[in-house]
This record gives sequence, C-alpha cells and structure tokens, in this order.
Amino acid sequence: MLRSLYVKDFAIVGEADIGFGPGLTVVTGETGAGKSLLVDALLLLAGNRAEASLVRHGCERAELSAEFDLGGRQDLLAWLRDEELDDDDACQLRRVIRNEGSSRAWINGRPVTLSQMKALGERLIEIHGQHEHQALLDRNQQLALLDAFGAHGDALAEVRTTARAWRSVAGRIKEISRGEDHAERIEWLSHQVKELDTHALTHEALAELEDTHRRLANSGQLVQGCAGLADLLDGDSEFSISRMIARAHGESQRLAALDPAIEPLRELLDAARIHVEESVDNLSRYQGSLDLDPERYAELDAQLGKLHELARKHRLGMAELKAHGDTLREELETLRNAGTLLVKLESERDELLGHYQAVAKELGKARRQAASRLGESVGALLSDLGMAGGRFEVELEPSGSDEPETNGAERCEFMVSANPGQPLRALRKVASGGELSRISLAIEVAALGLDDVGTMVFDEVDSGIGGAIAEVVGQKLRRLGSQRQVLCVTHLPQVAAQGHAHLQVSKSSDRDNTETRIERLDDKARRDEVARMLGGIEITKETLAHARQMLQAAQSGD
Repeated sequence: MLRSLYVKDFAIVGEADIGFGPGLTVVTGETGAGKSLLVDALLLLAGNRAEASLVRHGCERAELSAEFDLGGRQDLLAWLRDEELDDDDACQLRRVIRNEGSSRAWINGRPVTLSQMKALGERLIEIHGQHEHQALLDRNQQLALLDAFGAHGDALAEVRTTARAWRSVAGRIKEISRGEDHAERIEWLSHQVKELDTHALTHEALAELEDTHRRLANSGQLVQGCAGLADLLDGDSEFSISRMIARAHGESQRLAALDPAIEPLRELLDAARIHVEESVDNLSRYQGSLDLDPERYAELDAQLGKLHELARKHRLGMAELKAHGDTLREELETLRNAGTLLVKLESERDELLGHYQAVAKELGKARRQAASRLGESVGALLSDLGMAGGRFEVELEPSGSDEPETNGAERCEFMVSANPGQPLRALRKVASGGELSRISLAIEVAALGLDDVGTMVFDEVDSGIGGAIAEVVGQKLRRLGSQRQVLCVTHLPQVAAQGHAHLQVSKSSDRDNTETRIERLDDKARRDEVARMLGGIEITKETLAHARQMLQAAQSGD
C-alpha cells in the first residue's frame, strides 16, 4: 500500500508531501490544475522514462519519492532480497530528474537501474489511464485479458514452453534437412579438417615454433654477437672484464690490509668476479646450443608459411586455427550422423507436438469457461452502465496455424451488441466513442482485482459518462477500495463522493510564476468541492445540500 508521495520542482508543483491511507482516495480539481501530475509522478517511480521538460522551469532537478508498506507480501520481500535491496517491511522508491535530461533511481536508498525500478513498480502499482480502452481493441490484448481473468498463468506458461521447444527442434530438423548436397559438404569438411589437423597448432606449440624460427633466422648474428661478448668478458685482451676485475680485486685486498674500511669494496669486487665467471659459463653453454642447421630453418619456415596461408584462407589468426578445426569436425560428425540424428529429432518433435496438443487443449477448455464467465460479468455491468439489453461475448476460434503457437490454439475476439436487437459486432468495430468508453470500463471493472497488486490508480477512466452511470462507477470503485488501495483522478462529483479520502489539486498564478498545490480535504472542504463539481461557479444552498446528501449516501452504503 502507498503510504506517502513526495514531489519537489516537478512540472508546475513546487513541493508537495501527500499521505495516503487504505480505501478509495479521489483526486479532483479544475481543468488544467494538474490532477494527473500525481499519476505522472507514480508512473516515473514505477520505471517510466523521464524527460527534462518535467523539471519545473528555472530549477536544476525534480525529486520524487514514494514509500510503500509491503504488508508482509512475501513475493515482494523475496524480490527485494534477491536484488539485495531489502529493508525490513518498508519500501522507498526515489527518482531524481535533472534539467539536462539525465535521471537516477534508488530503492531503499540504494542506486538501481530503471529496469529494476520498473520490475518492482509493476508489482506495487497498477495504473489505468483514460485512453487505456484503445489497448482493448487489440486481439492479442483481449486474449491476454481473458487469460488474466481466468488465472491461466501456469497453463499458458506450459503451452509457451512446449511451443518454443517444438520450434527449436523443428528448426534443427530443417537445418539438417536443407536442400543442399550433403555429400559435397561432407567432402569439403573432410578436406578442411584433415588439413587443419595436420598443420594447426596449440597456442603453446605455435609460440615454441615462432621462437625457434626466430632464433634460427638470426643464428648468424647470434653466433657473431656471442663471440664478441665472450671476448669482452674473458678474452686475451688486458682490457677484458674478467682481467680488469681481477686487478681491481687484488688492489682492494692490498688497500684493505692498510684500512679495514675498504673490506666491503673488496667483497663486492669478489662477488662481481664470481658473476662474470658465471656469465662466461652461461654464454659458453648457449654458444654450444646454437643450431646452424639451414635445413631445419627451411623446414620451420615452410611450416609457418603454411600456417599463414591457412589463416588467410579461413580469415582467422594462426592461434585460432586449432579451435576452428574442432568446430568443423563437429559439423562433419553431425552431417555424417544426420540420418540417426534426424530420426531422434523427429521423434522428439512428435513427442513435443503431442504434449503441446494436450496442454493447449486444456488451456482452450479453461479459456472457454473463462470466456463464458467474463461475458456474463461484463454483460451485467453494461446494464449498470446505462446500456440495458446490451450483450457482451468472448468469441474463441482456432488460430488457424498448423504449428504450435506460443499463445495457444485459439484466437480471441470481444463481441458487443450495445442495444437490444442489434447483432454482435467486434469491439474494434464499435463506432461510438461513448459506447466504447463504457464497454471498455465494464471490461476493466469485471477484470479488476485479479492480481496481487496492492495499489490501483485510475486516471479519469470515467471520461464520457455521467449521471446515474457515474454513480454506479463510483460505487464499484469504492467497493474495490474495500479490498485494496485505490487512487482515482476524476472530474465527476458522483465518483468523488464515493471516496474514503479526498485530495484537491488547485493552481495559482501571478505575473512571474504558476504553481500547483495538493491538499487533503476535511469534511466541510470536501462538501464544498463536491458542490463545486455539481454546480459550477455559483454554489447555492441546494447544491451544498445535494453534495452533503451524496457524501452521506456513500458512507451509508458501506
């Protein structure tokens, strides 16, 4: 349940902090006052995309936050735990929108992505807009509403899973059975795999080949360089390093005998002499290992040349050729065993088709039962909404597809007759906007409360109706408010009178600024607001008495 909503510098709202309670809360105000801003704020907190134009003119950013009481909802608590956003039994959503267009979101004080906020928002709030009836004209939406009404979630999930599995297997069968010459492909693959098996190397073997090839390619320079280095280290010249260090070592010994402070220098020279001797030994061993075999070099050069050729041919790096060969080998084995694999896949496909037909049949049976119940519920509501004699039926027909469909084996069409004696016609072909609005409202009311969402928001869904019909709509929303929290933006006094609580939105302007205020009305202010909605500019004693009577009637109806 929504506990509170805070908005600051949002559109034409400077700052508002609104508390909410259980039941039906109605929101009213003059046209253009900004009644729907509350709905817009909740939509943004439920993960809708934001625009910079929503920031109040002259301000750097807009701030929105809402606090919800989860009421022990284990599904919501589990979601928050899974996302590491849990914080006892409360839930706070916060959104900041900057005037350059960027926005940030938080849940329980922790930064989140917009998709996370949307995932949680869908579980917390269900919003019905004034133009939502347009979505009901789509046949896919009609089928989705029927499934929601009939609580077919598990059966539909099984149908979808089976249909997707069938399509996956059928796709593999088609791929293996495609019309090209398998024998020609097998021959080509065999040649490629054999060639790659012969020449492709592992990463380690390739690195060793390149190192050896580089050493052999530079063997002349290496031999010449090692000879010069050996002469420098320990040659016959009196200036070789080993002889010079030996002389320095002897001199340091003589000086150390005169002054012990020289002793550390003598030790360092001694260590240097040892390192030079070790260097000479290592160089000698390296010289002995140098391979000057030109035939070996030619062999390695040809091997590298072949690898470069294969890399160009397959458009890969030399190090990737080994893995590519393994991939081609898998395809080759698949084609060689295509007959056996096809038999196995065809058997799997037939088994999936049988299972699909069974679960789709059960779903179809449940849909027909739900269609009958939905038709009766909506038909009864049409009479309440001033369309006495009107009929509503949900028509189901085969989808016409020879293959398993993810939505099942039926298509759905909402059929309506607005007046007695008229034939049923598809809802999408109903011409009258007023009739469509009322029919759609009846469908929505019949399907209300089918999920666990704790807060339902209606943004002027009563548009296009009035009089006694409006009173019926208000009564149904109030009755729904006894089961869950309902927030309704309305322009009808008959609906406003049915609220358990009442918020008024007003707009004030001066030469420099326009601002919207939102306040909770007490009993007297509420009577005055309903009277204003009834009587317009001039409010008479009779109008006030009528408003008082409407409010008392709503309370006595509980």
